Amino acid sequence: MKTPKPPPAPVPQTRLRRLAGLGMAAGGLAAGAAAQGLKRLARGEAPDFRGALLSAPNAVRLAERLAKMRGAAMKIGQLVSMQGEDILPPQFAQALSVLRSQAAPMPPQQLHRVLGREYGTGWQRRFAHFDEEPVAAASIGQVHRVRTVDGRDLALKIQYPGVARSISSDVDNVATLLRMFDLLPIEIDVSGIAAEAKRQLMQEADYVSEARFLEHFGQLVADEPGMLVPRVHRDLSTTRIMAMDFIEAQPLDALREAPQARRDAVGALLERLLFRELFEFRVMQTDPNLANYLYEPNSGRVVLLDFGATRHFEPDFVANYARISRAVIDGDRAAVAREAVRIGYAAAGDAAERIDAVVDVCLLACEPLRHRGRYDFGASDLPARVRDVGFDLAIRRRLLRSPPPETIFLHRKLVGSFLLVARLGARVDVRSLILPFLHQSTEAGERPLPRPR
Repeated sequence: MKTPKPPPAPVPQTRLRRLAGLGMAAGGLAAGAAAQGLKRLARGEAPDFRGALLSAPNAVRLAERLAKMRGAAMKIGQLVSMQGEDILPPQFAQALSVLRSQAAPMPPQQLHRVLGREYGTGWQRRFAHFDEEPVAAASIGQVHRVRTVDGRDLALKIQYPGVARSISSDVDNVATLLRMFDLLPIEIDVSGIAAEAKRQLMQEADYVSEARFLEHFGQLVADEPGMLVPRVHRDLSTTRIMAMDFIEAQPLDALREAPQARRDAVGALLERLLFRELFEFRVMQTDPNLANYLYEPNSGRVVLLDFGATRHFEPDFVANYARISRAVIDGDRAAVAREAVRIGYAAAGDAAERIDAVVDVCLLACEPLRHRGRYDFGASDLPARVRDVGFDLAIRRRLLRSPPPETIFLHRKLVGSFLLVARLGARVDVRSLILPFLHQSTEAGERPLPRPR
């Protein structure tokens, strides 16, 4: 007989309770390290507090604590894990990566309180059916399928209580925790990253803003027959609840069993969307989590979900990346170095050795752009090679600067998109896809596209 799972714990709402949760995380890390040290002493070995602090069990403890807190604390763990082993000890990168794919849902009583606060007394009368088992649960909220009394089949994205007002303190407290235990071994602009994370997370917690981006993206990709964006239903949407069409579709992962030609076509569609977002739209959904995409097998369309982490890019920012992309494709090291300084990956006064290191990493990371013909994402070991080179240059040789904070979410999109297409095992001619966008984007000062109202 299976042991029944314990009911989900409520999301901690007050700042005091969330601070206490992080305090427990810190205490757990210290206690775990002390226990490991006592075991070494019992075996007659010298205690190694640093090694014990960074042990795999401690990494799991931290991930579990952040997952229970949800909200910005969990989201920061996700963002840090995206940096991988270039920044984090390997066991911490692996443990925190779990935060990118799962979260504990709210218990029903807490869910009902949220619905009552947003919709008012008698909220149940709005729905002919409300499935209390969420179809998805993430760091900011969870999704429920409902049928309204007038027959609409909808998905309700419901935010965890207390998440929005705890963002600033959560980010500061997690940053303090990471610094306290020296979990970020290279020199990073923690304050800059924290400020950028706060700005982005405040946007993600504003479902009215996300609804506008959902509608805006529906317009932007209306000319892509292979893509579908759900419609927003404003009458059931609030600042903390977003209602949209429920679309019957499969997880994108189901394509792994599809014929190679279909996987290649979807991979090319996703890569082309990435370039359109950066160079044409100048507005990008920066969270390419596998769960944010679905696949309609009958129509062959890819469904785009979750536009909370959407941001605009200024023309100069886009022009910089167009120029460095063109330089990478041309193999022009001097131009790559010049644009890397312009972006902030290097500084004009840096030693030649440091500039060369930055150029080497740029050329390596952009391997798909430089490849002629179809690049086999599924067979590529590029992430491991970038990780090894980055670890050597950043940690052992101290030659790489921390990337500018304003690039963190673009990097998340670039890395996540690579992993997404690799997961499909797709082969894509990336070079041919990006080249048409580069000429039109290299001149700064273009008039930006209208922003969503």
